[in-house]
Amino acid sequence: MDLFGGGLEDTLIKVGLLGAYIILFAESGLLIGFFLPGDSLLFTAGLLASRGYFSIWALVIGGAVAAIIGNQVGYHFGRKFGPRIFNKEESFLFHKDHIIRAENFYEKYGGTALIISRFTPIVRTFVPILAGVGKMNYRKFFIYNIVGGILWVFSVSFAGYLLGKTVPNIDQYILPIVAVIIICSAITPLWGYHQHRKHRSKTRAKSDQDR
Repeated sequence: MDLFGGGLEDTLIKVGLLGAYIILFAESGLLIGFFLPGDSLLFTAGLLASRGYFSIWALVIGGAVAAIIGNQVGYHFGRKFGPRIFNKEESFLFHKDHIIRAENFYEKYGGTALIISRFTPIVRTFVPILAGVGKMNYRKFFIYNIVGGILWVFSVSFAGYLLGKTVPNIDQYILPIVAVIIICSAITPLWGYHQHRKHRSKTRAKSDQDR
């Protein structure tokens, strides 16, 4: 597993917890952060914490704070620049399908989307922005944001930490484990994209029949 030209473990050791916090913040609140590997980063950081590279509590507390602040930034960004986001042309970093997918996700799950989306790559970057665009009650957003951020960082980090503590020679399995995490994380957005395409095709077919 590579990240920024090097192994994920080696990269995390080099950048330290501060680097991990920055990545979590960017993925949670900045449009350009949707491609960052939040799940695999947290798991690997938890694994490294089990080997003494980091304090697991510093990882969990600092990571949760970074993720929560990231979502706060995303919310305010969406609230202020929402119309510009939807009218923006397609580009390398911006795809309207990401917004549509997150919008459908947000409409389906409401406030709990902020919690569920934490475990869904790409969607977790755009849902707080959609909450801001839709002018979701700020107090409600703030509460769901805190709960979601803590649950996500705590569960994924401790999964890596506990496996590192209990499974001998876990380093031998880190690549397949991270690959499984990435695949599982990708299932939800891919399924959502498939359903969106399917629904769009049915809508077009029905529109053609009515003509």
